[in-house]
Amino acid sequence: MLKSEDLRGIFVPVVTPFSPDDSLDLQSYDRYAGSLLDHGIQGLVINGTTGEAPTVSWEEVRELVRRTKAVLAGKGRSIPVVVGTGTNDTRSTASRTEQAGALGADAALVVVPYYSRPSQAGIIEHFRRASRAGVPVIAYEVPSRTGVSLSADTAAAILELDGVVGLKDSSGGTELFAALKRMGVSKPVLCGDDKHFLAMLSLGAAGGIVASANLRTETFVETCRLIRDGHAARAASAFDSLAPLIELLFRDSNPAPLKWLLAQQGILASGALRLPLLPISEELQRQLAKELKPSASEIDGGR
Repeated sequence: MLKSEDLRGIFVPVVTPFSPDDSLDLQSYDRYAGSLLDHGIQGLVINGTTGEAPTVSWEEVRELVRRTKAVLAGKGRSIPVVVGTGTNDTRSTASRTEQAGALGADAALVVVPYYSRPSQAGIIEHFRRASRAGVPVIAYEVPSRTGVSLSADTAAAILELDGVVGLKDSSGGTELFAALKRMGVSKPVLCGDDKHFLAMLSLGAAGGIVASANLRTETFVETCRLIRDGHAARAASAFDSLAPLIELLFRDSNPAPLKWLLAQQGILASGALRLPLLPISEELQRQLAKELKPSASEIDGGR
């Protein structure tokens, strides 16, 4: 099981490959997951936003976890596997979190309950119940998708729960993290907003769960390492090389641009999405095609 001290570095949120007939493309998944393990990542996240969680059944999640474990074994790797279990129903969230543990998940990613717009007290109780399921919980703050924002006091209260090991902060800036630091919160915070990755690391974030790290993975890993080792200028240079890609990847709903690029690279057989997501425009395809070539910093490791 994941401990707070293990929540460091780059955790890659994986896409869920589909065939044109809407079924899981497990052959592509095995190839894709294996390619990510060739880099120095610290963990994988299944069934998150990047994995199109709203349209993936729990039985499909089970199969993805099984395949991930098999790929890890085949590569001789042992890194944490995190499974998204959060819904806007506390009972189902607690049940899925418990089931994820039975599948061998090292932690559960639990999003702030969406749509219902609960009170701050209700959100705390939601996480309290989820954290009792026996699986370490990473709380996930993403108000652009949930319709409600955590106050700093609420985030701190959630992080005080024994079963919560950290926070994925996709709040849209650095203000929440800065407030938590001022409050003396010690549990790790991972950046979930790709464009704020360097800023969050510079403030002391432990790493990131960032969709863009599916591409140019080594540069994301290197940026983390450079900040950790005190090379801020070199980290900024490495991140600057990623900024155009990050901007393009979020011009349409994640993971549509990312899946298109992965298919163009031959990592996925298809960039198929499940409705209501649609393929990206031809104009965005042309812009993303320019990003298929490695940047200079990718070639020399950002040095």
